[in-house]
Amino acid sequence: MPYLLASDVPSEAAGRRFRALLERPGILQIPGTHNGMAAIQAARAGFEACYLSGAAMTASMGLPDLGIITVDEVAFFIRQVVRASGLPVLVDGDTGYGEALNVMHMVHTFEEAGAAAVHLEDQLLPKKCGHLNDKRLADAHDMAAKVAAAARARRELVVVARTDAAASEGLDGAVARAKLYVEAGADAIFPEALNTAEMFRAFAERMPGVKLLANMTEFGRTPFFTASDFEAMGYRMVIWPVSSLRVANKAQEELYASIRHHGGTHAMVERMQTRKELYEAIGLHDYEALDASIVQTVIPEGVPQRS
Repeated sequence: MPYLLASDVPSEAAGRRFRALLERPGILQIPGTHNGMAAIQAARAGFEACYLSGAAMTASMGLPDLGIITVDEVAFFIRQVVRASGLPVLVDGDTGYGEALNVMHMVHTFEEAGAAAVHLEDQLLPKKCGHLNDKRLADAHDMAAKVAAAARARRELVVVARTDAAASEGLDGAVARAKLYVEAGADAIFPEALNTAEMFRAFAERMPGVKLLANMTEFGRTPFFTASDFEAMGYRMVIWPVSSLRVANKAQEELYASIRHHGGTHAMVERMQTRKELYEAIGLHDYEALDASIVQTVIPEGVPQRS
């Protein structure tokens, strides 16, 4: 339920809560939540953490995932997802919005907005979705400097380093970069766009003792695997970054087509969230009860300000 009072806000820092989840047995399942309502629904479904994808945020704004949006725009999404769900949130930090000082500013801004974790990637701008072709990689030592800057700037934020090197430098290049990023201070590693079970297993075997994140995005280079599949391969986290947005967008597309075709929404009503379901999800009656409990404002009688 969305936060209403200070007492509703978890007392423990989001980063600590995220770390605690990673220390438990089993794989941490982290669905993408592209806005506050999606975050509410993820929490109601029983998930214990959620993810803010750069691709989903930009697409929801009608923009491509090319590193266009700003730190402050992402912070707006962080605040609404944190407030709506109360869950620790892993955030896509793209390339860090610049060099080391920019990364430190990003870390401060994201943590102040309520983020629990952030991942940085080793691409150059204009960056691309990790499952597209012709990605340009940053120098590994330049990326390590960004990771070190993030680790130095954070209070409790979990720092995840993503490498997109597998496509151009192979598994050896991706592993070498990942080890460098761990030495620089990364808490976990995200090897992007691995395309076989053998690659996932081999990467994990060569990174013993390191917490690894798997990306189960649809329509990309990675075949469909379940959370238990990834766990068996040696991964501690799995994200479904854009799934919620894809389902919502497809449903909206069908709604608008139906209205144009039928001249109304009657053909789609059975597929809609009802008013009752919406109000329950957003806690409308809790807001109403709180509002009714607040004493009506009394305007003080003081010295007349005018005759």
